[in-house]
Amino acid sequence: MPVELGGKYILGVKTFDDQHIKLFQLIADLEKSVREGKSRDMVGQVVENLLMYTLTHFSAEERLMLELGYPGYDTHLQEHNDLLSQVREFKNNYDAGKSVMTMELMGFLVNWLTNHIDRTDRQYVGLFKGKGIE
Repeated sequence: MPVELGGKYILGVKTFDDQHIKLFQLIADLEKSVREGKSRDMVGQVVENLLMYTLTHFSAEERLMLELGYPGYDTHLQEHNDLLSQVREFKNNYDAGKSVMTMELMGFLVNWLTNHIDRTDRQYVGLFKGKGIE
């Protein structure tokens, strides 16, 4: 499930570009764990790593948006919270044995991330770069 990280997925804000690349790598690690038939506990740990890093990334973006007075903050925050809610619910169900890891879920994660970067994150680039953040 490799995603080409050139062109439209690179925003020109290095910290966040690096974090986005890491998120794609974690999704690829998850896909590899499932494809290789790793144990439920091992896959669960990869999901946990993805969730924790996503929280770190979202917090960094949100902190900077607040600091700079980004006007789209509330909408952006809501998108972050919606995804985290969905992933937490899936993880709880997975940990309880009520769901399985599927390629469709990983496709959803890649789709969400690529759309979020290209449509939502791209909106803050002008402000960030205008404040000297690159």
